[in-house]
Amino acid sequence: MGVLVCCDCFFYRKSKTKPNGKKPTAEEKKQYLEAEFTKVRVVDFDLKELVMLPREIDLNEWLASNTTTFFNLINLQYSTISEFCTGDTCQAMTACNTIYYWYDERGKKTKCTAPQYVDFVMSLVQKLVTDDDIFPTKYGKEFPNAFESLIKKICRYLFHVLAHLFWAHFKETVALDLQGHLNTLYAHFIVFVREFNLVDPKETCIMDDLSEILCAPAPPAPAAPSSPASAPSPSSHNHVTER
Repeated sequence: MGVLVCCDCFFYRKSKTKPNGKKPTAEEKKQYLEAEFTKVRVVDFDLKELVMLPREIDLNEWLASNTTTFFNLINLQYSTISEFCTGDTCQAMTACNTIYYWYDERGKKTKCTAPQYVDFVMSLVQKLVTDDDIFPTKYGKEFPNAFESLIKKICRYLFHVLAHLFWAHFKETVALDLQGHLNTLYAHFIVFVREFNLVDPKETCIMDDLSEILCAPAPPAPAAPSSPASAPSPSSHNHVTER
């Protein structure tokens, strides 16, 4: 997806009420929670080990490197379904029963279509990660004092995009056979932000049902039975944790 819109004067806030004051409709069936889809991944190693800070790496360097990678991967993942995310199909930036708005510098609430919102997010993040004063690339240059708060802001925005992908475009993702990539990307991202407390749990709770399944440690492979009497129990074949 191209970076189309500059959002220098926009700031994020989440609506604290239901859209237009209407009662929420009955919760739709969440296809992305079905076991046939949640079991699909592109990696099977421990994501917790993958995100842990190596002893020889500076914390800010680690946050910068991982955040930039997540930005690129989420941008790429969104681009695969961007033709289906239009002002007509996604008239608001939604995920579950949450709708996201933008507030301008005067505090005026602006309701955006989902593609507009995603363009605002990607434009802002692109601007931040390519600013050498914020994400320094030269040896010896220090990170700004507010770097961690900026990382938290970026991760919050990226979570919104991921949540929208599952909520509004999982069907198209499955049709493209990319659900394994989306599942793995989401799980990796959630494990990362949890490890470094980068996103408020109140923000991510709308996707807790999915996070509980995708972020659960993979069950160990059953050991080869030494005798017919020591066959593995049926529970050892479970691949998802149900809530």
